[in-house]
Amino acid sequence: MSAKSAINKELFTPHDEKMLAGVQVKRRTKKKIPFLATGGQGDYMTFICLSVTNKKPSNVSLTKVKQFQGSSAFVKRSHWTIDQLRQVNGIDSNKDCPEFDLMFDSGLDQWVASSAGEKCTFIQILHHTCQRYCSARKPEFINCQSKLLGEGLDTVIYHCKVYLNRMRKDLVPHRGHLQRQGNSILHSAADSVTSAVQKASQALNERGERLGRAEERTADMMNSAEQFAVTAHKLAMKHKC
Repeated sequence: MSAKSAINKELFTPHDEKMLAGVQVKRRTKKKIPFLATGGQGDYMTFICLSVTNKKPSNVSLTKVKQFQGSSAFVKRSHWTIDQLRQVNGIDSNKDCPEFDLMFDSGLDQWVASSAGEKCTFIQILHHTCQRYCSARKPEFINCQSKLLGEGLDTVIYHCKVYLNRMRKDLVPHRGHLQRQGNSILHSAADSVTSAVQKASQALNERGERLGRAEERTADMMNSAEQFAVTAHKLAMKHKC
């Protein structure tokens, strides 16, 4: 199970919430620590997660989640409602980059994502979620590529392919027939996910609905793809033995 799937299962599902998107991040600038603060819990991984409640009226939140070294548990550290988000800064509107800023009522957080693709997918889903759920004041999106703020699903499909290609490289052992077999399995997964997203897009366009619901379905598809990759890995290891 991937980290994001585990976060959704451990922290959001028990509270009747669904994680729409998540991005692994590190701070670009050191946060000042009070003089009296001592000790610590060692190294950790940080995720920024976007979630929505299943019950109506829907409440959308951004949550900072940490996993400390040596622990399998995930811990919520900070929480903001979508109404507290004032600005999203994509840093560079001309090219993909991993850096981005989130400005809330309480202050500014400057982040660098684990990859430019992961950051772009997160901002795209965050933007369309804001358009759907923010009824009054919507946050400002600046220095973001136009493809991230558009109405199509082409970039979602693109990032599904990027994700599965990355899984293919990480998953399949670089040895003979196992590599060929694993590539074939994950090629099929990529085609299936892409086809499913395209069909969802066509159906939504015919009904005249907005992209927000499509992105919730895309999040489910991404989770399904991750589970498929785990199964493919087990199959490859079985053949290896």
